[in-house]
Amino acid sequence: MEEWTGIGIGISDFKALRLRKNYFLDKTMYIKNIIDNQSGVVLVTRPRRFGKTLNMSMLRYFFDCDVKDGKELFEGLKIMEQGEKYTSKLGAYPCIYLTLKDVSDVSYENMLLNLKTAILEMYREHMYLLDSDKIYPFEKEKIMDILYTREDETALKTSIKELSGYLYRYFEKPVMLFIDEYDVPIQSAYIEGYYDQAIKFLKAFYGTTFKDNSYLEKTVLTGVSRVAKESIFSGANNFDVYTVLNNEFSEDFGITSEEMEKVIQDFKVEEEKEEIKKWYDGYRIGDVEGIYNPWSILNYLSKKELVPYWVNTSSNDLIKLTLKKSMTVKEKIERLLKGENIEVPINLETEIVGIEDKEDNIWGLMLGTGYLKVAEVVNLAEGIYKVKIPNYEIKTLFYDIVRNWFADKVPGNDLRSLLKDLVDLNLSEFEKKFRVLVKEMFSYMDVGENTAENFYHAFVLGMLVGLRDSYFVNSNRESGFGRYDIMLEPQDKSKNSFIIEFKVADDLEEKTIEEVVANAKKQIEERDYESNLRERGFTNITKMIFAFKGKECKMEVI
Repeated sequence: MEEWTGIGIGISDFKALRLRKNYFLDKTMYIKNIIDNQSGVVLVTRPRRFGKTLNMSMLRYFFDCDVKDGKELFEGLKIMEQGEKYTSKLGAYPCIYLTLKDVSDVSYENMLLNLKTAILEMYREHMYLLDSDKIYPFEKEKIMDILYTREDETALKTSIKELSGYLYRYFEKPVMLFIDEYDVPIQSAYIEGYYDQAIKFLKAFYGTTFKDNSYLEKTVLTGVSRVAKESIFSGANNFDVYTVLNNEFSEDFGITSEEMEKVIQDFKVEEEKEEIKKWYDGYRIGDVEGIYNPWSILNYLSKKELVPYWVNTSSNDLIKLTLKKSMTVKEKIERLLKGENIEVPINLETEIVGIEDKEDNIWGLMLGTGYLKVAEVVNLAEGIYKVKIPNYEIKTLFYDIVRNWFADKVPGNDLRSLLKDLVDLNLSEFEKKFRVLVKEMFSYMDVGENTAENFYHAFVLGMLVGLRDSYFVNSNRESGFGRYDIMLEPQDKSKNSFIIEFKVADDLEEKTIEEVVANAKKQIEERDYESNLRERGFTNITKMIFAFKGKECKMEVI
């Protein structure tokens, strides 16, 4: 076993990781796969914290002709066993490396300042050009403007193409270009409200970089989402995208099941194997099942605590914004939280503008960012898949999102307090708070025939979150107008259990809210849920009706 000294959490520089002898899973076959790939521009999208930046750093150190100790860095790794076709590429090209992970802010102007800083860092690695006779004096002035962040927007747009030209002339070799987290500025711009300005600039920025740029040998980009090519990469030729649905590069990111077996043995955590799997396993890339989130695994190995380790990032923010605005996915998220596989349309070519109105984009974003996994391909041609929540860590993040919905929509109303009043049978207080909830949520949601239905989907989600540690929440729903029966079964059978009937008025049959209540009572008795509960040992049973007609709501206990 190769010697290693500790875990390099947060270290995404390949050279630093190797020199420190931090624990390292050999992903150098990614280099072979990049060499074998015939595309001029390769975009690989993966969920956050899946090793994208480390892999980009690894590519850069392998190919870069300006790296003096490349052979030592890769000694003993798989790529060095692949033959001269691949080892001859070690140190064969000048390289440009640009990370856009920090190019986000609350305004377009601040975003540009952050981009100038990133471009400055990119140029700083090539300051030797200032001493070369191959670079003309006026070009050196341009370089100095960038190093002092004096460049205007036009110079910023052409900065990568011009640098690739300088390096091509200096080394007399074509250039490898690596751009990490390319989509961070795009997502940030949409979230903060300056998307139109940003996309206009970024389209010109990337268009200038790729269009007719004969200095480039190959470009590799990484990101979380696949932004539609027409919106940003229209100037890129021989451009291919590899998402979590593709088999290409399927084992190059994340920790595979085979690699995880080695990790478990190396860190002697065999007894915790099943719990680790429950929390952090479950991803699928292409046809490869059983992929683990490396960030969560490294943190667990360091802290030995089974908790969520994913932190807030721009990709999380976009997910939260999208789900907050979209009422069409509430019922399906409820089913996901109950452990079901659901059938949805998937489009991974994200159209960010108006994404909350395009269900295939919403599910595509959630799949690409790691909130879902494909359980089954239903119809590949039409993009229909069955999806599920991959693991317990992600389920807890969904719970947080649902809590935020209630916090945002019902200021001053404590959902936890409301649910406590319910399970403690403090029903007068519960009804007061419930009416506040109905009023606030109905004012938040679009007025229309589905308003009540959207409300009870949200309310059930609230119960799933607030009662998940002590109750099983079972529902029997119908699409469109109709019933929405709920049974709350306590894990402790001596506690209070509930049968709840949501009933939305059928205007052809029910003229008043009282008629809605009467029909709901009839439905509860006909289905005889109470006897079902008693047969299974539940004794303290409360039956409740929530009736809706328009924005009118009535609660009754029977």
